[in-house]
Amino acid sequence: MNTILLIEDNLEIRENTAEILELANYRVLTAENGKLGIEKALADTPDLIICDIMMPVLDGYGVLHLLNKNEKLKDIPFVFLTAKTERQDFRKGMEMGADDYITKPFTELELLNAIELRLKKISILRKKYESNQQGVKNLMEDIGRLDLLAELSVNRNVNLYKKKHVIYSEGNHPNRLFFVQKGKVKLFKSNDDGKDLTIGLFGEGEYFGYLPLLENTTYKETAEALEDAEVAVIPREEFDELIKENPIVMKKFIQILAGNIADKENQLLGLAYNSLRKRVADALIMLKKKFGDGAVPFSIHISREDLANIAGTATESLIRTLSDFKSEKLIDIKDGNIVLINEKKLLNLFN
Repeated sequence: MNTILLIEDNLEIRENTAEILELANYRVLTAENGKLGIEKALADTPDLIICDIMMPVLDGYGVLHLLNKNEKLKDIPFVFLTAKTERQDFRKGMEMGADDYITKPFTELELLNAIELRLKKISILRKKYESNQQGVKNLMEDIGRLDLLAELSVNRNVNLYKKKHVIYSEGNHPNRLFFVQKGKVKLFKSNDDGKDLTIGLFGEGEYFGYLPLLENTTYKETAEALEDAEVAVIPREEFDELIKENPIVMKKFIQILAGNIADKENQLLGLAYNSLRKRVADALIMLKKKFGDGAVPFSIHISREDLANIAGTATESLIRTLSDFKSEKLIDIKDGNIVLINEKKLLNLFN
């Protein structure tokens, strides 16, 4: 049950509003002035605060100012409840950080809809999303706009890429978002000696190439078809419009991308400190998590060169390690496909 703090000096409005909220199954705290409101917020942290502007002792602007200075309370959704309808009043409150305004007189529906919207948004902001395409999908589902991403990929020009065909190159300026309709795509970086390291994998139904669009930078890696692929292209302007119109999407995108960066840092740590056997095992497990379709055992057809680039090793070393894994009955190799026989042991392989 969510707790709402109602700060209102008018007894009749305070009691009537509290009754509406309680009937809607909210736990309600009330205060007749701003000073008491702050005290109650500190003693019993609410999920949302509704506050009048014109009050004795401490007005609504003063309440919001004090809340913003308190680390414990500053992120609580704050809604002004007021009869003041002048534009400058709205502007002052929004610039101070108010989330919404409800003007008096108001209907029960207006009140409850405003509260539900704010509680839903703060719930999304507090929720942790996976740092992958599923995390993006879950975010869109939670805000009720899964169609935004779906619509982006509909009726687009589709480019056909043969295996090893470059989709974009490191250093180029981005002007589009990409969507995999069929096949698989990899992102990789190359060193001065021409050795490649795969840092990202994308399959059907996934977007890629959005990080440089968000950062407004050049590509920091090269995208290449891991196998024959069909990729839809979305103009940058439409992706920018999606982000600008949905600030909450932008904020969560940044959190998800931060998770992506953390995953890449863990990958680099593994390359630096893990043994060859552990790196190859981790690469196989990653492929299973990324492209596994529920079939048991998991099987994938991937060139030894591509797998070596994922594991961060030479192709010859990878082939020897796969041979060892086969002898130990951790994997099997059939017609070029790698089949995971003992996934649990691969997952827990010691360095």
